[in-house]
Amino acid sequence: MTLPCGMQRRTPSRDDSLDLGVIGGITIMAIEIQERAPGIAEVHATGKLSEEDYLHFVPELERLIKEYGKISILFLMDDFHGWNAGALWEDLKFDLKHFADIERLAMVGEKSWQKGMSNFCRPFTTAKIRYFDHKAADAAVAWIESR
Repeated sequence: MTLPCGMQRRTPSRDDSLDLGVIGGITIMAIEIQERAPGIAEVHATGKLSEEDYLHFVPELERLIKEYGKISILFLMDDFHGWNAGALWEDLKFDLKHFADIERLAMVGEKSWQKGMSNFCRPFTTAKIRYFDHKAADAAVAWIESR
């Protein structure tokens, strides 16, 4: 059976009762990525990001950086709860490695702490960063595509 993007089959374990990302032996990744347009990545994040999520989407971002030089990212947060410690470490490593490779970062969210996160990110990148409430997602798309 072919699984949708962001899903992978694995054998359930007795610890799965603690992992809300596992349903019937299928792990649902908290992140999905697609190339929206040349040089623009669209990233959907839900739940809490783990180190495994970074292993899934960082290679795709790095492929886009290699292909286009600088890229822009539309980061859409829906019922997003942040990162676990492993994911935070992976995020920091990515930010340091690609400090100057991101041109624009549009963050679309629904919580005040997510807006604050857009300010917190500024020292870790040369990207222009803007936060948009989820009701203004169309404005985020227009901004990211106007580069």
